[in-house]
Amino acid sequence: MQVDSKTGKHSEMAEEEGNIISENLRANGEDTAPAIGMLSQYIKDLSVENPNAPQSYNWETTPQIDVQINIEVQAVTQEIHEVILKLGTKAQAEEGVQFNVELEYGTLFGVRNVADEQAHQFLFGEAPRLMFPFARRVIADAVRDAGYPPLVLEPIDFNGLYVQQLAQAQAVAEAQPAGEA
Repeated sequence: MQVDSKTGKHSEMAEEEGNIISENLRANGEDTAPAIGMLSQYIKDLSVENPNAPQSYNWETTPQIDVQINIEVQAVTQEIHEVILKLGTKAQAEEGVQFNVELEYGTLFGVRNVADEQAHQFLFGEAPRLMFPFARRVIADAVRDAGYPPLVLEPIDFNGLYVQQLAQAQAVAEAQPAGEA
């Protein structure tokens, strides 16, 4: 317990914080507190195609922009996971393809003392959300460097997509008949 010298009031916060810390440390000093952290970010693969340049710079029609998204997670070690955010963008006009940019943006995340279900939700939902602004900038710069106005992708609700895909997977699992005996 602490006493504030100005107000004379007692405070038990320091005592409570000490208990929280001691609960997360085992007798051998091992930390059991859940922890997740971004360790490194990098471009794993980047492909920029500009197949109809310079003619495509003069096309009058507005291209249709197709965006494809995929997320892969691989364990590097027991506590380090690589999350790969794959973004593909293709601009297709009546005259042909203006540009095609494919990006694999990787990030290493440290995950310690987190339940498997929570780690899965983080790695497939929250991690891509954290990575997206950086990957979006790479796409915008690549399109600009190809000679077009930068393509700024709209924000994506990765957590919502995660929940949606989880529900779809559960529906498929429930629809399939159980094995026969």
